Amino acid sequence: MSEDALWPRAASWLQSNSSNPDISVFGVPAHKTSISKTGAHKTPAAIRKALLRYSTYNATRRLDIADLKVKDLGDVKAPDSLEGEQRTSSMASLAAAKSALTVALGGDNSITFAVARGVFGADLSSAGLITLDAHHDLRDGISNGSPVRRLIEAGLNPKRIVQIGIADFSNSPAYAGRAQELGIRVIARSELRRRSVEDIWAEAISIAGAGTGSVHVDFDVDVCDRSVVPGCPAAAPGGISADELRQFAYLAGWSNLVKSIDITEVDATADAPDGRTVRLAALLLLEAAAGLASR
Repeated sequence: MSEDALWPRAASWLQSNSSNPDISVFGVPAHKTSISKTGAHKTPAAIRKALLRYSTYNATRRLDIADLKVKDLGDVKAPDSLEGEQRTSSMASLAAAKSALTVALGGDNSITFAVARGVFGADLSSAGLITLDAHHDLRDGISNGSPVRRLIEAGLNPKRIVQIGIADFSNSPAYAGRAQELGIRVIARSELRRRSVEDIWAEAISIAGAGTGSVHVDFDVDVCDRSVVPGCPAAAPGGISADELRQFAYLAGWSNLVKSIDITEVDATADAPDGRTVRLAALLLLEAAAGLASR
């Protein structure tokens, strides 16, 4: 790619590696417990590479995220085991202690458990969780379909969980019933057809952030319409738009109660030739950074 000193690339910003960061980023290349075969372990590196295609300037808000100090902590080694999850939690804890916003680049959705546990520590009772996801992730066992259930079992109050974008024909009656019984606030994809992103976010953050606790936001990219995320194995036609997901990412970064986010379920090896899924994942990082810069 040609270089232009007046057009700095977002990849260069991520590589600046400040010792006192506003935002910390790390990769969690988990994939081995995924219900659907995935090459999601290739995605953290692909997202970093995709940042070469973007600048640091948000034209809508006239701000430059280059003004934010950032540190890339690298990738967690071998995250697909109980020991690997502990390494992920340790990395998340380190990142959260150093910065206002922590961003974990997945990897499959199993990483949400270890990242949130690391950010919040042993006591999850005052924490909140917002998921942008087509699925409830309340399955039994340990997989990319179980992180929400595992967090609840670890102490997260289910009444402080909000799930946005839950899709039709993508969940079972048993797990939908489990979400209802637990008191999880479920905002189905259909609600986004009649309510604004801002309205839904305001409700979600008021529930997840009730009291004084911090919030983790899980961006499972398969919440989007399959046409815009062909690299998400479980995405279905009719999901939310890429623009809606980008708006949610900005609002997450902007919200003082949000301490951390993860970006998951993108299989870089299954993406379209134009790289649209990975590029969207990279833009979620940039939108969250723009939100942080606007706090």
